[in-house]
Amino acid sequence: MSTVLFDEPGPRAKRRIRIATVLGVLATLALAALAVRQFAANGQLAAERWQPYATWPMWRYLLDGLWSTALSAVVAAALSMALGLLLALGRLSSKRWLRGPATVYIEVVRTIPALLLVYVVLFALPKYGLDLPLFWKLVVPLTVSNAAAFAEIFRAGILSIERGQTEAGLAVGLTRGQTLRMIVLPQAARRVLPSIVSQSVGLLKDTSLGFIVSYGELFYSGKVLVAYNGLLIQTYIVIALIYLVVNASLSKLARVLERRSSARA
Repeated sequence: MSTVLFDEPGPRAKRRIRIATVLGVLATLALAALAVRQFAANGQLAAERWQPYATWPMWRYLLDGLWSTALSAVVAAALSMALGLLLALGRLSSKRWLRGPATVYIEVVRTIPALLLVYVVLFALPKYGLDLPLFWKLVVPLTVSNAAAFAEIFRAGILSIERGQTEAGLAVGLTRGQTLRMIVLPQAARRVLPSIVSQSVGLLKDTSLGFIVSYGELFYSGKVLVAYNGLLIQTYIVIALIYLVVNASLSKLARVLERRSSARA
């Protein structure tokens, strides 16, 4: 049985929502038109300022930055999910010495900005003799930060599984560990897969913090490119479009997975 957290809007509320949506779209279009007009007035739309982005060397450089972004995001996501699963199991454990530290980690780290963790790795750890390579100066704080979010996703998925599933596993002679591993976790993973993809989109965007540690991801590559050719507006518009395409594709994947998951339910 499904429940809702708010009342279904009536005809008048729906009409107000439609009006607000139309006004919001018109305001956005007006701001976009004003921005284009200002760009044109300042010569930012001149063909010669965009011509460099029609060449392969320029795109090869940006794609190298995109590859570095993807690599750091994939490694951080894999480590975050592994650590997050352990934290979720710890928080659900009946043993206080496991549940307490896991709960404290999740609640504390969720309140700390990823940027602050990057600064800790960049400035604080080297003072104690731990100077990580550039790649890990980005991946480690992203892992620490996102592990708490993945832990809550996994915990919600495990708690969503009906208690009868665990009881059935115990009834046929499985241990609690076997029941969790063979029955509960596979079902929970399918249910939370859309949320995992959505969280991964946020993690991918967080890799732009790599410019702080001078790691050659896409945003930092754009910063170097601007210093070289002076095309600030053009460079960051192209980079924004690349991020838009990648993140929109991942968001579309999350919606598809969510629909399939709902269809199976």
